[in-house]
Amino acid sequence: MRYSGDWMSLVDDRILEYICENDSGSPKKMKDEGRIRYSRQHIARRCRKLAEKGLLTHLGNGVYIITDEGEAYLKGELDTETWTRVEQNGNSSATGNASNST
Repeated sequence: MRYSGDWMSLVDDRILEYICENDSGSPKKMKDEGRIRYSRQHIARRCRKLAEKGLLTHLGNGVYIITDEGEAYLKGELDTETWTRVEQNGNSSATGNASNST
């Protein structure tokens, strides 16, 4: 189970999954491959937001990679509303990354 924050949209999961599976990705490539059915501009906006929140890292030239936090979110180990780690037993603990809570 993933714990998405109120700030997230449905396409965010698809973007994170794509980049995790492919090691990197760009909005153009995600759109051109047809797996993410949103405009390139919308994908680019969401990539910027995911990078701002710390789930992706922008390498330049429109290329993004997933961060440890992004991978933890995909595994259901990070709540992106409260920015706490979720343990297998359902308990949570703070991640210590206060910049993500804005």
